[in-house]
Formats: sequence, C-alpha cells, structure tokens
Amino acid sequence: MRTSRHAVTAVFLLPGAAVVGLFLAAVAGLVQSALLGPDGFSTRYLAQILNRPDYLVVMQRTVLMSIAVAMTAAVLAYPIAFLLWRVPRWRNRLLILVMLPWLVSIVVRTYGWMVILGPRGTINEVLAWLGLIDAPVKLMFNDLGILIGLTHVLLPFAVIAILASMLQIDLRLEEASESLGARPARTLWRVLLPLSAPGIFVGINITFLTSMGAVVTPILLGGVREKMAGTQIYQDIVYAFNLPKASSWALMLLLAAFLMLLVLRLAETAIMRRFRH
Repeated sequence: MRTSRHAVTAVFLLPGAAVVGLFLAAVAGLVQSALLGPDGFSTRYLAQILNRPDYLVVMQRTVLMSIAVAMTAAVLAYPIAFLLWRVPRWRNRLLILVMLPWLVSIVVRTYGWMVILGPRGTINEVLAWLGLIDAPVKLMFNDLGILIGLTHVLLPFAVIAILASMLQIDLRLEEASESLGARPARTLWRVLLPLSAPGIFVGINITFLTSMGAVVTPILLGGVREKMAGTQIYQDIVYAFNLPKASSWALMLLLAAFLMLLVLRLAETAIMRRFRH
C-alpha cells in the first residue's frame, strides 16, 4: 500500500521535475554559451558588457525601471485587490475585468498605448483641445512610456497576488480591531496591511522579474535609444546573430535579478519585523 502511494506521488511529481530539469538545462546551456568559446573558457563578452559605459547604463536602466514598475504596480494593485476582497458577491465578475487584458496580445496592448501616448495621441489631443499645451508632450520613446506600458501589462499579476493574500485574512481580526476603538484607517494600517504584506511582496517579486526580461513593450514604447537588457539581447540575436554575446547579457541579467531578489527579501524581512513590533 505504501509502495503504491509513493509510486502515485512520484508520477505526479514528474511534470514538475521535468520543468525544473529543463530550466536547469537551459541555464547550463546559457552559461556554456557565455563562458565557453572556440578556444575554451572566455570572459570576453562579459568584459565587454562591464567595460562599456553604454552597456552599464542599459543594465542600470533595466534594474531601476523594473523596480519602478514593481512598486507602481503594487501601489495601484492594492486598492483594486482591496475592492475585490470587500465585494465577494461581485468578486468573480470584477476579477474577469482585471484579467481581461490577458486575452489580448501584448503587442496589441502596447500599440494601444502608442495610440494614447503618441504625439498625436489621445492625451496630447485632449491637452491641446483644452489649451494646456502648445506642442505635444513627449509621453513615449522615453522611460515614462516604458513605465506606463509595463505597469499596465503586469498589473493583473500584482492584483491576484495581493488578493490571494487578503483572502487568507480572518475577518474577525478586523472586527476585533474596530471593537477596540480603532478607526478604519488605523485598522487598515495596523491589521490589514501587515497581514496582506506577503502578497504585496509576492506581487513585487513577480512584476520585477517579468520587467527585467521584457522585450516587446520596451522596444515599442521606449524606442531604439531607451534600451533595456531584454531589447539588447533581442538585437544581439536577431540583428547581430551573436549568440555568445546575447548569452552573456542573459547571464548578467540573471545574476542582477538574483541579487535584487535577495535585496527584496531582506527588505521584506525588515518590514515584516517592523510590523510585528
């Protein structure tokens, strides 16, 4: 009986083990392509990335933009998740609206933002009609356009992560806080926010990691000049056919993402400790 139970467990674990195995194989291939050349071990392309100021600017923009997107998405997602948590009767219908953008291609969504943010887009036309501007405001082909586009694309991830954390909160804790005389704002700050903080950090981690490797939105809304690491990798593969260099970029991106996750983990630990006190 115990043997058959272990066999069933092993069968169910096989798909997960296969996914992990493929991931490790892909990382191993990435490292091999980045560090092994025709003459053996080589760090030539890694040295190029670290020694070129423009490449360092690309990596810096990638990290800072990903942090900005993650924080912006968390701030915008929290009230949405809070609303979904407060209206259980309408939760499923409203959740469909939150997830509806996923049914549309990311290219189509990004082109939609190009129509809105462009020099002759909706926002500039409205501002000109109101007499607030004489010339179009530059809302795309810069960091602002990338921030808006990536935040819109990744916002549902943050909403779902925070909502999942809120659904675990015992409503009696809120009632106990209010019965002790706490106002709604204090209950939110001292009870609900600490209890939902794990979901906030999960959403931040997901949106941060996804932003680090974004390609389509930075290309369309950031243009050629405002490069991120994902767009640089795309150009090295599609236009330069330089796989070792693209692999070196991907390896640097992987290391940067890992280090930032450690920083976020330390920040989460410190904030949660502060909430407990």
